[in-house]
Formats: sequence, structure tokens, C-alpha cells
Amino acid sequence: MRDFLRGFRVLHFVGPCVTIFGSARVKVDNPYYELARKMGAAIAQLGFTVMTGGGPGLMEAANRGAKEIGGRSVGCSIELPVEQQPNAYLDLCVTLHHFFVRKALLVKYSYAFVVMPGGAGTLDELFEALTLIQTGKIKNFPIVIMGTSYWKELIDFINKMAEVGMISRTDVSLVYATDSIEDAIAHIRSNAIEPFGLKLRTRIRRHLPWLGERGFFRNGLGQV
Repeated sequence: MRDFLRGFRVLHFVGPCVTIFGSARVKVDNPYYELARKMGAAIAQLGFTVMTGGGPGLMEAANRGAKEIGGRSVGCSIELPVEQQPNAYLDLCVTLHHFFVRKALLVKYSYAFVVMPGGAGTLDELFEALTLIQTGKIKNFPIVIMGTSYWKELIDFINKMAEVGMISRTDVSLVYATDSIEDAIAHIRSNAIEPFGLKLRTRIRRHLPWLGERGFFRNGLGQV
């Protein structure tokens, strides 16, 4: 309960987000770092808040891309003995103890999910989002997988699940795989902005906190 309350207080006014999942272990000189950085910037240019797990690696890259172009950048970090320290490119960050709370918050505020190369945690986050969409627990928000050479066997396996009837053929279309930032942004624009009534705000909206929330007072996406 403390984790949830802490998360709601910090993130209440972040606005519509796109969550980017990815490895904490990728270094700055890795090509995937630059891909995540550019993707974070492109998402911020759409007007979304870029949300990540708040840590290093590809999470840092995405937050950095958003921050560098003046976009909004937030993180849901997790208490771990190694790897996970909040990165330096966050406007807001909440540090949580429980993984399930962290995943709930990463999903709650997001209108799209971008999956960069990663390990077990990234797979967990990808299939959490996919299962919630597949079962109708959340809306049909777009899921974009980037780094297709890394994810090739996983994409093939998702197709295999459909071929043998473990998932529906229509479930395959819930995942869009590309290495093109332009194609990814076009997919998010057509599947996450127009269908859910989002529009660019033309004026700053100010909020009075009622649970001690920390608010953004910048232009961004608002709901009609």
C-alpha cells in the first residue's frame, strides 16, 4: 500500500505517457543505446511523457533523449542490491520495493509501450502488457518491439504460438516490430493518439495537489 500511495502521489500529474522497456546493462557505446535515446526524443516530440523503469542502460537512454529536447521524463525505479539506481535524466522518479507495483504504474499511465532489447525483466514487462491487452484488462494500446535482430526468435515464437492455436492469430497484430523510428512513431500516432481522444494542449494547465502530488506545468498531451 505504501508503494502504491507513493507512486500515485509522484505520478498523478505526469500526463499521458509512453513507457519504454529495456535492459539496464547496455552501455553508452552500444548501438541500442542510441536507438533508445532517439526513440525517447521522438516520443517526447509527440507530446507524451517518456516513462521508464528509471534505471541505467536503455532506460537512461530513453529518458536522456526526452530530456535533451525539453520533453518530460519520469521513472519508476526499484530497490535492488545491484544495477538499479535512478538515472540522471528524470524530472520525477519514484523508487518502489515491489515489482508488481512498479509494473502496475508503468502500465497505468501509458498509451503505448516500446520494447527495447533486454533480459528477463523486459520480457516480463512485455508479456504483462500483452496479456492485459489480449484479455481486455486495458485498452488496445500499441506495443512496439525495436531491435528486431535481437528479438527475432521471440517474434518467431509469437507467430508459432498463433500457428498452433495457443493464441489467436489476431493477437499477433498486437505487437508491431520495427527498427525504424519513423515507422514506430507513425504507428504510435495512429494507434495511441487519435483512437483515445488525445490532442495537443495549447495552454498550460495548473493543478492543485490533493495528496501532495508533484505536478508538471508544461505543455503536453491532454484528453479530450
